[in-house]
Amino acid sequence: MKEATPRKRRRRSKYCSVAGCHNDAYNTKGRSPRVKLYRFAGKPCRETDHRAAFENVRASMTKRPEKMRRALKLDSGPRRGGLVAKHGPLAVLLVATVLSLALATSEEQQQRGSRDKKKFDYCVIGAGPSGLQMAYYLKKAGRDYRVFEKSNMTGYFFGTYPKHRRLISINKVHTGQQNPEYNLRHDWNSLLSDNPSLLFKHFSKDYYPQASQADVLVKYLDEYRRKLDLSVQFDTEVRNVRRLPKETPTGHRFQFEDQRGESYWCKYALMANGMSRPNEPYFEGHAMTVGYEDVSTDLDDFEAKTVLILGSGNSAFETANHVAGVANYVHLLASSPPRFAWSTHYVGDLRAVNNELLDNYQLKSLDGLLEANLNILQLVRTQSGRFALQLRNDTSFNYAPPDNEYDVVVRCLGFTYNDNMFSPCTKPKRGTGRRSKFPRINRDYESANVPDLYFVGSAAHSLDFREASGGFIHGFRYTSRALHRLLEWKNHGVPWPSERRPLAQLVDAILERVNEASGIYQMHHVLGDVIIIDRNTLEFEYLQEFPLPLLRQFEEKTGHKVDGKEVIVMALRYNPDFSGPRLDTFHSDRAVQEAEKAHLSNFLHPVIYYYNRLMQRPVGENVEEMENRHGNPSIPVPDRTHHMLEDFLTQWTSPHLHIEPLRKYLESCLGVDLRRYRSTECFVKLLEGAAEDVASPLPLSCVQRPEFETSHFLYLEHGNTFA
Repeated sequence: MKEATPRKRRRRSKYCSVAGCHNDAYNTKGRSPRVKLYRFAGKPCRETDHRAAFENVRASMTKRPEKMRRALKLDSGPRRGGLVAKHGPLAVLLVATVLSLALATSEEQQQRGSRDKKKFDYCVIGAGPSGLQMAYYLKKAGRDYRVFEKSNMTGYFFGTYPKHRRLISINKVHTGQQNPEYNLRHDWNSLLSDNPSLLFKHFSKDYYPQASQADVLVKYLDEYRRKLDLSVQFDTEVRNVRRLPKETPTGHRFQFEDQRGESYWCKYALMANGMSRPNEPYFEGHAMTVGYEDVSTDLDDFEAKTVLILGSGNSAFETANHVAGVANYVHLLASSPPRFAWSTHYVGDLRAVNNELLDNYQLKSLDGLLEANLNILQLVRTQSGRFALQLRNDTSFNYAPPDNEYDVVVRCLGFTYNDNMFSPCTKPKRGTGRRSKFPRINRDYESANVPDLYFVGSAAHSLDFREASGGFIHGFRYTSRALHRLLEWKNHGVPWPSERRPLAQLVDAILERVNEASGIYQMHHVLGDVIIIDRNTLEFEYLQEFPLPLLRQFEEKTGHKVDGKEVIVMALRYNPDFSGPRLDTFHSDRAVQEAEKAHLSNFLHPVIYYYNRLMQRPVGENVEEMENRHGNPSIPVPDRTHHMLEDFLTQWTSPHLHIEPLRKYLESCLGVDLRRYRSTECFVKLLEGAAEDVASPLPLSCVQRPEFETSHFLYLEHGNTFA
C-alpha cells in the first residue's frame, strides 16, 4: 500500500486581492483566533467589511445579464453544487471581482470611445448652470454637442462661492399658485426642463439656502446633468481656443487643446465659463491684501482683529457680516457708495440680506463705510506688522482718512471674465466703461469680433447689465433658451417657435402671458412677446420671449415674415425714473391707482407697443448706423403705446382697471370688435343684420365662436359688459 503523501499547505500571498481588500493577516487553522484584517483602498477593513464587499458584488450582479449570473452560479446552494458550495465565498469573490473589473474596463473603454470623439457641431465650454441649460436645449433638439468642464464636477464655481455659503437667490417654495410657469417667477435657482422633479424646491426648503446647504446647488446641478443625461466631459481644461483661418472640409471652424494635448474641433463655440477671475486693483501695497477667493472663513482668524474690506458690493458686505461679531471693528472702503437693490431694482446690487453692517455704521457701533478712489490708495506695513492706509490725495476721501492700523485687509471687488483660454488671434474684445469686465458681444450673443463664437450665462450679461437678471440663473436660463432658438434658425432653418390663434383670442393671449409668464418677468424689457397680425385669416401668430434689441432684425433672426403686417410687442418694465442708486422708492405716493394714469406706473407693469409696420434692417446694414439714424437704441419707436396699471400683487386681472383698457386699446389699433358675446347675443346681431338687409360684419367672438370657447384664459364670463 502506497504511503500517503502529506498535503502541502497552500501559501497565501500577503497581498491576495479579494474584492478590493488585500489580505494583511490571514488567519489559518491551528493558530490562535484573531480578527481578520484586510486592506481596502489603503485602509484596514475588518472581515465584516469583507463580507459586505461580497454582498455588494453579489448585489451588483443583479444588474448584470442573467447569463453572467448563471456562469457564477451565485444562486446555486450547497445541494446544487454551485461555486459557493464547492470553493467557498472567497473564490466567488475572486471571480466576481475579475468580472467586475472586466465590466468596469468595458465601461471605461466606452467612455474613452466617447472621449475619443474630437469633432462636434457645438462645443459648450463650462458645466455650470448656463452650460447645462444650453446643453439641455441642444440635446432636446438632437444636435451634436459636448460640454467641456475643467474640473471633475458640475457647478464648480458654486462649490467655493459664495465663500460664506449663503445664497442670495430666492427659493420661494410656496406662492399660493399651482401654475408651474408662474411659480418660476419666484424660483431663482431652477434650470428649465420638462422634468418637474428638477425644481430646486425639491432640494431645499430655505428661502435663502445657507450654511452647508449652499452646496445643495452643486448637488442640484449634478442631478440635473445626470437625470437629463447631458453629455459632459470632465477633467478637460480647454486651452488655446482659436478660429481657423479656413474651415475644415467638415465645416469645423474652431480648434482647441486640453491639458493632455488632445485636439478638438467645433463648428460653433459656446462660452459658458462665467465670470471667475477676481478683480484686482493695482495700487501701492496691493499684494499685501487677501482676496475674497482666499479669505478665511474661520472666525478664530479674525478674533479681536481690526479689519479693512475693499469693496461695497454683496461679497464685501457678506464678508463684513461674517466677521463683525468677533472683530474689533470692520471698515469698508470703496470708490463709490453702495447701490441698494431696492432702489435700483437690480438683483446684483447690494441686497438687504447682506447689509446688516449698515445698521452698525449708522447707529455708531464702530463699523463704518468710507469712499475713496482705490487707484490712489497706498497700503504700507508699519513697524508693528500691521497695515496703515494712506492716500496720495486726501481730498478724494469723503472725510478724513482714519489713523487706525489694520490687522487684515480683504479685497472683495467682484469678478471679471477670464479670457486666458483664447489664442491671441481669437481673443474676444472687451466691453467699454462699466462693461469692460465682460466680453463685447452683439445683441444675438455673438462675439463682436469673432464670428460663430457665442457667450451664454453671466459672461453675456453685458447686454442687460444693471437692467435685468441676465447675470443670474433666473435670468440666463431664458437668455440661453433665446440663444438656442436663434441658432436653430441660423444654422438649421428651424423658425422661432410660435402659436397661431384666432384674432378673437388676442386679449386672452396677452392676459395669459402678463399673469403667468416668467421669462418676460425676470428679463423685463429685454425679452418680450411679439404678436404678428394676419388680416387675411383673422389670426395672430404669437412668439414668446424674443430679444427686444433685435426687433429691427426680426425676420432675419426668426424666420417669420412681418413685411406689410401689423405687429404688437408686449413686455414688462419699471418706470425708468423709479430706479436709481440714490432714489427713494418708499415715498408715500409711489403707487399709481387710477387707470387713466397707468402710464405713470412705477413698479413692474406690462407695456404693449403697436407697430403699423415694423421696420426691418436691410441684411448686411450695420445696426449701430441704423440706430444713429432712427434713435431709440432699445426698440423701434412704436406707433402707439399702452401701459397696464401697476398692481400690488402683479396680477393684472381687474375687469375695469386692466382688462377693459387693454381691450379698448387693441380695438382702436386694429379696428375690430374684441368684446365677448354670448351665443344668444350673436344670434340677435345676425337677425338684426338680416332685418336691415345690410352686410354688417359680426363681432369676431361670434364668427370665431368654436375656437373662442377653447381659450385657456377666459377674461370674462359674460360678453357685453364693456360695450
